Amino acid sequence: MDVMNIVMAALAIGLVGLLVGLLLVWVAGKFEVQVDEREAAVRELLPGNNCGGCGYAGCDGLAAAIAQGKAPVGACPVGGSAVAAAISQVMGVEAQKSARMVAFVKCAGTCEKAKVKSKYYGIKDCRSAAIVPGKSEKKCTFGCMGYGTCVKECPFDAIHMIDGVAVVDKAKCKACGKCVAVCPNQLIELVPFQAQYLVACNSTDKGKFTKEACEAGCIGCSKCAKTCEQGAIAVENFLAHVDYGKCINCGKCAEGCPVKIIRRRLAKRS
Repeated sequence: MDVMNIVMAALAIGLVGLLVGLLLVWVAGKFEVQVDEREAAVRELLPGNNCGGCGYAGCDGLAAAIAQGKAPVGACPVGGSAVAAAISQVMGVEAQKSARMVAFVKCAGTCEKAKVKSKYYGIKDCRSAAIVPGKSEKKCTFGCMGYGTCVKECPFDAIHMIDGVAVVDKAKCKACGKCVAVCPNQLIELVPFQAQYLVACNSTDKGKFTKEACEAGCIGCSKCAKTCEQGAIAVENFLAHVDYGKCINCGKCAEGCPVKIIRRRLAKRS
């Protein structure tokens, strides 16, 4: 009698297990999510840094957007042209050529050049210092605060603090834009990798006040604009700006700058 009960219990458990299994198979088929094979293939080609520089929630989000035609095949700033070319083959489209970009910190206000107006005892974070009246210790409120928030944000170890100013390592920079987004002074911009002459200042104060705050500031004299034969540089709000689409890297603007704030940044890897 006991043996019979055991057999019946085993059969009942087996039958229940079979029914549950069949139910799970039916549910899986009923609610199966169709995965685009191209999405999986694109995701396989992406570097996997999940830096968000593309504007999507990581590489999975970008892969889905590319597969759906919502993002271009070259949307990944980390992968560059090589990844874009591989993804274009998967998607069956032609990859548009784009110039490699790198981040540039528009400030030359080192500890030696920038004037100090006060002592800051708050959290060593640029965003925290930015909400304090006067902003950090430096007299210039447009330049690098020197607390390294961009350094902490960079996933590629491409930014380091040197003499009180953030400096980008061109060879490591992937132009993900995270440093650009985190800087409260909007001090960092993406520029072409090949650009050699850049304005290392962000101050829109008049020349007199800029010089009072920092020895390395742009005084807005327009001599660089008058010197440039390509019309690639202009002064707006007392600050020189370079049009990289017109610039031929001749260096005449740097030669004509009286305060030497237009700095040469070699295009080769360094």
